[in-house]
Amino acid sequence: MKVDLTGKVVIVTGGSKGIGKGIATVFAEQGAHVVIAARGMEAATDVANQLQAQGLSASAATVDVENYESVENYESVESMATEVANSFGSIDILCANAGIFPSMKLEDMTTDHWDQVLNVNARGTMFAVKACVPHLKKANAGRVIITSSITGPVTGYAGWTHYAASKAAQLGFMRTAALELAPYHITVNAVLPGNIATEGLDGLGDTYLQKMAKAIPFGSLGRVEDIAYAALFLSSKEAGFITGQSIIIDGGQTLPEDAEAF
Repeated sequence: MKVDLTGKVVIVTGGSKGIGKGIATVFAEQGAHVVIAARGMEAATDVANQLQAQGLSASAATVDVENYESVENYESVESMATEVANSFGSIDILCANAGIFPSMKLEDMTTDHWDQVLNVNARGTMFAVKACVPHLKKANAGRVIITSSITGPVTGYAGWTHYAASKAAQLGFMRTAALELAPYHITVNAVLPGNIATEGLDGLGDTYLQKMAKAIPFGSLGRVEDIAYAALFLSSKEAGFITGQSIIIDGGQTLPEDAEAF
């Protein structure tokens, strides 16, 4: 799919690995200047350097999405957004992708475990969007794309009660944010990945990966590019009348009534 993003400035939170890196790469390939925003400056810079080596436009920023105004050792979300807008002239697209997914059974979970996941995944999404809104208002048809998940909004998975809650919360936030920002022609949508092959799965072993792939009618894990191209469409001029919506990208994973039927 060809979407011309020439001259557009895109922030991808959690852009140094996995789905975020895939989104950053695809958007840069379409002509955007992509800001790789992550907690680890070294990793973010590595991705920016890789994109630059391909002749693409990218830069790195260090940020902690849990903190809006100030935080030791990391740039706050607000200051990061201001710096990006001042340096590159605008913020046209925000891909709110940063998230964590530690596994823990409900009976072992503490308040701290719960708060950490909700703070990063749900509150972090709100902070990132809030920080970018003043700049998105100045853009010509700003775009927000949130990386949610099938886990929580559609399915459940043992060990991820906190993660599932955070991902469902993102969609509630998305719908009302879409209403508030519609008068400024800013769209707010979400992508819901299923089982996607990322480096986060490294070390889980072939047996586990085969089990994950078996849950998908297509018979294989999705690629980060599959998520990135859906996000790219939602960022396009052609998607300008779509807001408050979510797209499931899962190779049919959520379709079967009977897991043995395919």
